[in-house]
Amino acid sequence: MTSTLPGPQPPADPAQRKREQRGWYFYDWANSAFYTSVITVFGALYMSAVAADAARADVERNGPAACTGPDGGENRLVDCDISVFGLSFPAGSLWGYLLAVATIVQVVVLPIAGAIADRSQRKKTILAGFAFLGAAASALLFFVDDGRWELGAVLYIVANIGYGASIVTYYAFLPGIATPDERDDVSAKGWAFGYLGGGVALALQLAFYLSHDAIGVSESMAVRICYLSSGLWWALFTLIPLRRLKEHQSPHGGEKGMRVLTAGFVELKDTFKAAKALPLTLGFLGAYLVYTDGINTVVSVSAQYGTEELGFSDQVLIATVLVIQFVAYIGGMVHGFAARRFGAKKVILASLAVWVLVLVFAYFVEEGQAMQFYALAVGIGLVLGGTNALSRSLYSQLIPAGKEAQFYSLYEVGERGTSWLGPLVFAGVGQATGSFRYAIIALVIFFVVGFVLVALVPVRRAIAAAGNEEPAVL
Repeated sequence: MTSTLPGPQPPADPAQRKREQRGWYFYDWANSAFYTSVITVFGALYMSAVAADAARADVERNGPAACTGPDGGENRLVDCDISVFGLSFPAGSLWGYLLAVATIVQVVVLPIAGAIADRSQRKKTILAGFAFLGAAASALLFFVDDGRWELGAVLYIVANIGYGASIVTYYAFLPGIATPDERDDVSAKGWAFGYLGGGVALALQLAFYLSHDAIGVSESMAVRICYLSSGLWWALFTLIPLRRLKEHQSPHGGEKGMRVLTAGFVELKDTFKAAKALPLTLGFLGAYLVYTDGINTVVSVSAQYGTEELGFSDQVLIATVLVIQFVAYIGGMVHGFAARRFGAKKVILASLAVWVLVLVFAYFVEEGQAMQFYALAVGIGLVLGGTNALSRSLYSQLIPAGKEAQFYSLYEVGERGTSWLGPLVFAGVGQATGSFRYAIIALVIFFVVGFVLVALVPVRRAIAAAGNEEPAVL
């Protein structure tokens, strides 16, 4: 299906394109502090601790009867229940439920936000609104203390909405700032720059956090200051892309005020129809959802694998996170260079093959051998950013003009909607075998299936079906 809408036209002047591209990179730099620090490193442990404090206070008020297990017996304090809307669950389960709720909310919000962004073509305004919303919610996590887990839960959900919706809008700028032949390189540089930014922010925060006793700051206060700094980092560096990016497409409609929201729903309905008429685009999207689930699972379970299977300390795990962040910068740049020469599809396939080798190596890492674990982190970093960056740019070639934000909302929603399968496989195999080594090697299936599915997508036909200009190298 060829789009009848006018597509975004990148500036003819290479110098102007470069200026916008450099500004665009900075949003990857800005938002990475949220994902790396607020979600990946500090979120789970701190929110569980705050919920446990609330449970502890409840026990002190009401006595041990407030902490009973399924058999009615007295339970450990850390396993005490907290409740919301009449539903009770263990304090330690809060983070998992919180991420699930945030994902469900985004599944509803992101397609609507994408439709409005495409309909109104006010991408800068929408990017600014969601970015500053997420940054403000992150900074306000500073006030989550003394058992106020409910406040933390609301702020985490709001921050995730801001993050997800701003990412969709940010991705939609790519066709308007880069020609088809530039997109792989631009996307790879942006992703690499984002990992560098996340690594710099996390290194500074960890240096502060690990020295909190020496400077007379409590552990809780240190984490809260890290939350505050992440929000400020996100907001301040967002000003750079907002200053440099331009709108390169006319609005699809002239609606104003609340009518834009109504028109957005109509636009979204049209997009679902358009998506059904582009089976090759959906084929690539399906392949991406398979292997990105594997990627996200490897990243999310690496700490658990390191502690429970390999016996590493928190210091080793923290160092490993930093190694991945900084090596991912190099990996992203290398992927961009390779894509210019060989094409995005071929480099993605090679990257997926390397992921298989990384998991095989992970299976053989010996317990207590930190250098082997660091080598594993280097391997993950080399392919982590590049695989995602080239997937983002190749997908931009396969979507119809004028529908960028909406199709990227499907891209993001699909990723979140399928992100449960990898962790389920890891946990299930680990439970069945009693070893996380078998669980980590089981994740190879996601990369093998992803490889086969990507190989089967005829990308030149998919680009032509979407009505787009083909890049010289594929």
